[in-house]
Amino acid sequence: MRGLKGNIIFTKDFGKYEIFKDSYILIEDGKVKGIFDKLPEEYNQVEVKDYGDKLIIPGLVDIHLHGPQFPNIGLGLDKELMPWLETYTFPEERKYSDLEYAKKVYRKLVLELWKNGTMRSVIFASIHLEGTKLLMDVINEAGLGAYVGKVNMDRNCPDFICEDTDKSLEDTEKLLKDYGSRYERVKPIITPRFVPTCSTKLLKGLGELSRKYKVPVQSHLSENKGEIEFVKELHPEARNYASVYEAAGLLGEQPTIMAHCVLLEEEEIELLSKNKVFIAHSPNSNSNLASGIAPIRKLLKAGIPIGLASDISGGHSLSMCSVMIEAGQVSNMKWLESGKTEAPLTTPELFYLATKGSGAFFGKVGSFEEGFEFDALVIDDSDLTVLKEISLEERLQKFIYTGSWENIIERYVSGELIKEPKI
Repeated sequence: MRGLKGNIIFTKDFGKYEIFKDSYILIEDGKVKGIFDKLPEEYNQVEVKDYGDKLIIPGLVDIHLHGPQFPNIGLGLDKELMPWLETYTFPEERKYSDLEYAKKVYRKLVLELWKNGTMRSVIFASIHLEGTKLLMDVINEAGLGAYVGKVNMDRNCPDFICEDTDKSLEDTEKLLKDYGSRYERVKPIITPRFVPTCSTKLLKGLGELSRKYKVPVQSHLSENKGEIEFVKELHPEARNYASVYEAAGLLGEQPTIMAHCVLLEEEEIELLSKNKVFIAHSPNSNSNLASGIAPIRKLLKAGIPIGLASDISGGHSLSMCSVMIEAGQVSNMKWLESGKTEAPLTTPELFYLATKGSGAFFGKVGSFEEGFEFDALVIDDSDLTVLKEISLEERLQKFIYTGSWENIIERYVSGELIKEPKI
């Protein structure tokens, strides 16, 4: 058992901070044992690291990003989704058959995740089996947690990145067999890119693999009007976009994340709620690619689990603080757009979505409740407040809006202190 001491802040419930000033948090076997204002006598011999007046918060969690798009951050963001994919994304992703290139990119990616305090993430790799394994190796070596998926796509994409259907399924099964239990904190996830680039045969085959190996699923849903119209053309028999995934067994039979969900129909909202499908809210990307503003307050009221996502490189930053800020800003716009009926997201609500909301996909992650994995950041915000006494809540808000990765002085995953990865 070990302990930390400092100003402890987390969100057990949506929109409500739990605050323990100058308190102790004890960790046993990588999990939170409890929080105390004074150490009980039976724990007097426990080694405690005292962080003084610094903030101790849960590690941040990003539930949707594209690893091979890391070199494209900041490029092509004056285009809509489909032209952006064709001009920037597909040409970049073809490069990941070259493992030396992949290693250089992925090591830099993982370093940036570490810097920004993203202790766990859910990642699309590329179509390449060996490149996907490499990414999982690099993340594990760094000590972070992740789900990583080999992307599947067998239609409506350039020949240089279009897979043979059977080979796509075969490679995916190899990944599940080879890496399903290789690492404790880095696991595979079934990853059809999205319906426009996946045939019915491929989708159904992936659904079967998900069930057979009990592996979670990630994909994209209702991000852009042009994309939705394309799905209608491809699947005139389907009630809606989400029902295509449902028919293939890819919508909640195993834990599932659907990214974006900006333009859902009412029936789709009901379907996601019923199946407890996570939505990866990606406000930076949705703004950059002119996709729209997801109705997050409405989706939360429908009982859909929601987390936040950088969605690089549609998103322009790996910082989950940047994502929280944009999520707050677009929720302000949605409030106005809705005639002031859909209330803006508050800072503690945004913080919940970036920690416990996103972390729930990993299980007991993203909070300091007893039994939760101890993923944590220690924040030195002494340079952010000038000549004014402010509350701990305000200090956290100030860090989110004005801090940087340099304010994060320590990072923990499952109770383990994670040092800077070597690149």
